[in-house]
Amino acid sequence: MIMNTPKRLEQALIKLYNAFHNNTLDPEDCTACAVGNILDNHDSWKHLSNEHGSLQLNYIGTVHQRLDRKFNGYSPKELLQIEKIFLEACGFKTPLCHYNPKPQNPRDKETLFNGLCAVVTYLCELDNIPNVMDYSKLFEYEEDQPVYRLEFML
Repeated sequence: MIMNTPKRLEQALIKLYNAFHNNTLDPEDCTACAVGNILDNHDSWKHLSNEHGSLQLNYIGTVHQRLDRKFNGYSPKELLQIEKIFLEACGFKTPLCHYNPKPQNPRDKETLFNGLCAVVTYLCELDNIPNVMDYSKLFEYEEDQPVYRLEFML
């Protein structure tokens, strides 16, 4: 089965994959978090809201949203939602504040993986495609035989 992956999703997945494996993903750095990576490690997106991890657009964010502006394919509201999902799945209480709970080690690989899984699920939902992280089909069976075959390239 070949899936047509929207360009914005494909580019976002590549950037997040690279950041994760290059150890450059950091939920506390607005240039290296999920949205920071999707937006080519720029921090201009932080001006869309007054609080990191909030879904509330500020004046600048509202203007961009009303003008239907897209940033690497994503609207301001979508970007704020992506970041909130990432932070919460990593164990942060949002919006970020020095007294809110946060994970003991925010750059722990397992913590970041949990955040990325949640973000990828949301990105796929935005583009109405099956979750690329869903491996459940690999375990479907009929009459004790796998429904799908997993091919390995050696």
